[in-house]
Amino acid sequence: MTDTPSEAPAEALTEAFTENTEALTEAPAPATEPAPSGEQPKKARRSQAVQPVLEKLFELYPHLFGAEFLPLKLGVFQELLALHPEHFARDTLKAALGTHTRSTRYLQSVAAGKQRHDLQGAAVEPVSPEHVYLALVELFSRRQGRSSVDLRPELRAQVVAAFEASGLTREAYLDRVQVVDTQGGALLQDAFAEYDQALAKQEALRRAFANSGQTIEAFADMYGLDVRDVAATLER
Repeated sequence: MTDTPSEAPAEALTEAFTENTEALTEAPAPATEPAPSGEQPKKARRSQAVQPVLEKLFELYPHLFGAEFLPLKLGVFQELLALHPEHFARDTLKAALGTHTRSTRYLQSVAAGKQRHDLQGAAVEPVSPEHVYLALVELFSRRQGRSSVDLRPELRAQVVAAFEASGLTREAYLDRVQVVDTQGGALLQDAFAEYDQALAKQEALRRAFANSGQTIEAFADMYGLDVRDVAATLER
């Protein structure tokens, strides 16, 4: 059993969650590491400062900051400053967007591979595969810190699904992901080992079916398999 994946470097998380918008200046603290007692007043003051900004963002752009958090396009920080100088100051907007993009709800939208959106709510560009990966790892770290159940198998399955959705070759995907997460080697190795095992099983099933001379229904019944699973494997 491998160790729990290490937290991604702060620089990678910063770039991943805002894509150079200047909106995020620090990475989330590890879920298992308590903040020093002296930091609590500072965090409380920051929360008080950013709350009105977050409320104004929700008021102006409920389709981005409302019931559903959508990944933000590149440069949204500068656009907000230019469009609403009467509402936003650079420092408090930066802090507010940092809070927003570090939120679990926002990271879930990134991890799901949703498109980045402009201020009008139009999808304009995909979230990069490496940033989807980092969001998955960060969400895993937060959940695992509160759970007694080993969530690594779920994370490995999510990484494989993200890889398949990326449309990249394995080499290209690993090159991009490892640039931003130099400590995730064990996780990636295990995820792709499971992926290879699944491919081998699918190939074995296809060969067995081709040699059986049976219909899909009869073949599935012969081996006690779900007809839908067999059909999906053969179509893949």
